[in-house]
Amino acid sequence: MAQPIVESGTARPARPAAGALGLVLLGTAVAALVAGGLTALSGARPASALGLPDPGTLTAVGLPAVRAVAEIAMAVTVGAVLLAAFLVPPQRSGYLDVAGYRGVRTASWAAAGWAAAAALMVPLTVADTLGRPVGDVLDAGLLVDLVPRLQVATAWSLSALIALVVMAGARTVLSWGWSVGLLGLALLGPVPVAVTGHSASGGAHDVATDSLLLHTLAATLWVGGLVAVVVLASSRGADRTTALAAAVPRFSLLALVCWCALAFTGVVNALTRVPIGEVFSSGYGLLVLGKAAALVVLGVLGAAHRRSTVGAASAGDPRALLRLGGVEILLMLATMGLAVALGRTAPPDTAAGPPSRTEVLLGYDLTGPPTFARLALDWRFDLLFGSAAIVLAVLYLLGARRLRRRGDAWRTGRTLAWLGGCLALLLATSSGIGRYAPAMFSVHMGEHMILGMLVPILLVLGAPVTLALRALPPAGRDGPPGPREWLLAGVHSPLARWMTHPLVTLPLFVGSYYALYFSGLFPAALPEHWAHQLMSLHFLLAGLLFFWPIVGIDPSPRRLPPAARLGIVFISVPFHAFFGVALMGANAAVGEQWYRGLALPWVPDPLVDQKLGGGLAWASGELPLLLVVIALLVQWSRQDERSARRADRRADTDGDAELTAYNAMLRRLADGQPLVAESDRGSGHTNVSSKAVGGSRGPGHEPD
Repeated sequence: MAQPIVESGTARPARPAAGALGLVLLGTAVAALVAGGLTALSGARPASALGLPDPGTLTAVGLPAVRAVAEIAMAVTVGAVLLAAFLVPPQRSGYLDVAGYRGVRTASWAAAGWAAAAALMVPLTVADTLGRPVGDVLDAGLLVDLVPRLQVATAWSLSALIALVVMAGARTVLSWGWSVGLLGLALLGPVPVAVTGHSASGGAHDVATDSLLLHTLAATLWVGGLVAVVVLASSRGADRTTALAAAVPRFSLLALVCWCALAFTGVVNALTRVPIGEVFSSGYGLLVLGKAAALVVLGVLGAAHRRSTVGAASAGDPRALLRLGGVEILLMLATMGLAVALGRTAPPDTAAGPPSRTEVLLGYDLTGPPTFARLALDWRFDLLFGSAAIVLAVLYLLGARRLRRRGDAWRTGRTLAWLGGCLALLLATSSGIGRYAPAMFSVHMGEHMILGMLVPILLVLGAPVTLALRALPPAGRDGPPGPREWLLAGVHSPLARWMTHPLVTLPLFVGSYYALYFSGLFPAALPEHWAHQLMSLHFLLAGLLFFWPIVGIDPSPRRLPPAARLGIVFISVPFHAFFGVALMGANAAVGEQWYRGLALPWVPDPLVDQKLGGGLAWASGELPLLLVVIALLVQWSRQDERSARRADRRADTDGDAELTAYNAMLRRLADGQPLVAESDRGSGHTNVSSKAVGGSRGPGHEPD
């Protein structure tokens, strides 16, 4: 078994105390009992509600209990990897220190439990969906045939696969960089189940799905992170004090963010399921109140942590943290069981009548054709991208204010570019454009042109990395690496250098359109809200990777000469133009079955609407060229100005020695004298600076 490289004077990894393990196991048992017991008491039978046979008590009660175990094991895995990646510092060599190594080893065992529980959820889900006892579906051939047809069963299969990969990675990871990648992979585990649960169907399922996804990720980070910190505090290693001094304050801030996200998304998700008047008169509403009360109590405990235990634990006295943290962990895990039972309970049916076709398919109604007024004013806030746009704008303004308060300059143009990009992101996803995009191909294409071209250019012109590096405090020579050091490591990582190579960014930027729209991917993605969100995220990230090395002010992992940057943009323009022409000349509409199923009266022919979308794609190909040319011209002019100012400063310092040497050279040439003086022939020195002959003012790409 591979062992971490431990620097001299550092103790070998110590095993966590048995008390922490027993606490987690006790909390898991409580969560399973709460999930199964509340489901049994409420009599929730989703299959019976759909007219299917009752799958039996074992399936009806066992499924929520096993799901609670799977979600807790998932959270413990994520928290253990989070500890190694961001809560405790690595060694100077980049390898994990004792606490980090202990974290990934704990993650490997938790991931094994996660994989086992997720695998068990597959036949339980199939049995529950079909209304048959679980023993009747424990046949390999039957499961292979049925699982791909059932979204939830497929989601649990993907979750089990992710858990197995995380388990294998946690057994082999030794460096800090790989632990960050492992954390990103572990955070994918909750996603498949979150986007295919009960929130993914019915009215307002777009808002419900987004809120549930954010809610699940916040809960996973909070619960898993607290378990990891308590396990660290209960360990007996010599490194405990140093590790706690870094981990506890960092997790305290993360816990506050997660609690706020849980409170906000919990309210949003509950309001999409149960009206205010039904909260006290329905079983679903009572479970919501119970979960809300638990969240309030956890918030009070968190405030007590920040007031009384964070300082003591950072100073090396974790006793108060262990006492209060143990109670908090038990309450958290019981709340997770309550949340599972809530997911098994049907919300009250308060609909006045049957929903419309568009509400069933989209999650909301459309009031009429997309006029300019509706595109501008008919808003439906996107919880993922809309929230991201607001948070990014606020963080940027806070960073710029910090610079100005300490007397550092920050150009207004960069701030306006960044805020413009955030505003464009908000408009593309939350205004009428985002509302009509899933229903009409033309609006969808306009949205993705904004996300893939306009937003990335404005964001990279805002120089966010430079602002963060100047605003974030450095860790210091002896301090543990913090956000500033993490950002530097990411920018200079081999992955960033590879992802910004033109042979990667250009095919990714222009090839994505062909791969998505001229294959079966786009028609398959249209009915799923999460797939639409994934498409938007892909185009946004692909645009950022493409334009960062070209017009970005931030230091890029791969510097390109000015001619190459402009040439790459010119190469991309014909591909976008041809893509638009291909859409306009197509004989069949892409995703025609979906658009005809919506039966919008103002879209009688999806092919006509597609031709309009193709025209938008063709016309928008000129937008990046224009913006890039303007940005490059401005950058080159500023580089010339900076070069001239540097030359003037040198002239003031050395009395314009370079110009004097150049004039001396011209006089020698005019008088027919050799350029090398007689006294310098033996040593080979010249009287003229090479810079005076060759010049030094070439345009170069340097960060502004």
